[in-house]
Amino acid sequence: MFHEKAHVCVFVLFFVLMQEVTATSRHYVDRLFDPDPQKVLQGVIDMKNAVIGNNKQKANLIVLGAVPRLLYLLQQSSSSMELRTECAVVLGSLAMGTENNIKSLVDCHIIPALLQGLLSPDLVFIEACLRCLRTVFISPVTPVQLLYTDPTVIPHLMSLLSNSLRTQEYITQIFSHCCKTPEHQTILFNHGAIQNIAPLLISPSYKVRMQALKCFSVLAYENTQVSMTLVNVLVDGELLTQVFVKMMQRDQPIEMQLTAAKCLTYMCRASAIRTDDSCIVLKTLPCLVRMCSKEHLLEERVEGAETLAYLMEPDVELQRIASTTDHLVAMLADYFKYPSSVSAITDIKRLDHDLKHAHELRQAAFKLYASLGSNDEEIRKKVPSGLRLCLLICVRQNVTLLFKSYN
Repeated sequence: MFHEKAHVCVFVLFFVLMQEVTATSRHYVDRLFDPDPQKVLQGVIDMKNAVIGNNKQKANLIVLGAVPRLLYLLQQSSSSMELRTECAVVLGSLAMGTENNIKSLVDCHIIPALLQGLLSPDLVFIEACLRCLRTVFISPVTPVQLLYTDPTVIPHLMSLLSNSLRTQEYITQIFSHCCKTPEHQTILFNHGAIQNIAPLLISPSYKVRMQALKCFSVLAYENTQVSMTLVNVLVDGELLTQVFVKMMQRDQPIEMQLTAAKCLTYMCRASAIRTDDSCIVLKTLPCLVRMCSKEHLLEERVEGAETLAYLMEPDVELQRIASTTDHLVAMLADYFKYPSSVSAITDIKRLDHDLKHAHELRQAAFKLYASLGSNDEEIRKKVPSGLRLCLLICVRQNVTLLFKSYN
C-alpha cells in the first residue's frame, strides 16, 4: 500500500513538473509573436539562454512550433540584423540536441533558409548561419545531398572562405562531412576546393588547419584525379606532401598526425606517390605503426591500424617493413585484451568504453594481420598461432574485400 502511494506521488509530481516546463516553453514561443520588435528580440535572447544544455527544453520548443517562427523571423528583411542573428544562434542551439531535433529542423526546411542567409553582407550573421549549418550537417541523420541541390551553393561557400577564421572553420567542416561520394569529390574539386583550401593548412588557427586537413583526406580517398593534383600543390613555397609530413611529427596533436597520415596513405594508394617514397616508408608508415601502440586511445589505435592495413595491403615490401617496425605483430596481440578484468573492477566507465571499442579493435587487428600476411609466408609465421587460421581465411576470401567499406 505504501509503495502504491509513493508511486502515485511520484507520478503526480512528475506531471506537475511537466506542466510547468510546458507552460514555460509556451511562454517563450508566444513572445516570438509580440508586435513589438524589441520584445521579440528579447524573447529570442531569453530563449537562447533557456535552451543551452537543456535538451528537454529544446524538444518542447520544437514541438510547440518555435522553429517555423524563428525561420520566418530569420528570413524577413524587415527583421533587424541583430534579431536575425539571434534566431540563427537559437536554431544552432536547438540543432545541438537529439537526432530527433535535427530531423525536425530539416523537415522545417532549415537548410535552404540558412543557405539563403549566407547571401547577407553582414559577416556576424553569416557566421551564425554557417555555425548552425555545420551543426546540422555533421549529424548522421542529415541528408548531405541537400548541400548540392542548388549548384550555386558550393561556389558561394568557396567565396566566403576568405572572410574570417570562423567561416574557414565552419565551411571546411561542412565540406569534410558532406563529401561522401566520387560525385561530391568531383563537384568540390571542379569548384576550386584544392586551391582555396590549401592555404588554410598554414592558418594561425589550429581548428582551421585541422578541418582543412580533413577536407583533403576525404577528397583524396580513392580519387586519382585529386591525388595527382595534390602532389604538385605548393603551400607557401612548400610541396603539400611536405606540409603533411610536418603535420605527422610527434610534437603535433594525435588527431593531426593521424589525418595527415591518412592523406598521404590515400595519395599513395591512388598512385600519386610511390610506395618506396621516403615520405611513405620513413614517415607515414612509422607514424601509423606508432598509433597502434597501447599508449594511445582505443579509437586512435583502431584508426591507426585500419589506415596502416589499407596503406600496405597491395605492397609486399611495405608489409615486410611494417612487420619489423616497433614489434608491430606483438603489439597487435594487445588488441584482443579488451575489456580487461581490471577495468571491470576499478572503473565502470572505462569498462563501458572498452566494450564499445572491443569489436572495432578486433576487426582492425584482423584487417592488419590479413594485410601483413597476404603475400609473405615468413610474416604469417610471426602471427600468434591462435589467429593464423583466421588470417588464412581472410586471405583466401580475397583480402581486398575487407577494405570496400573503409574510409
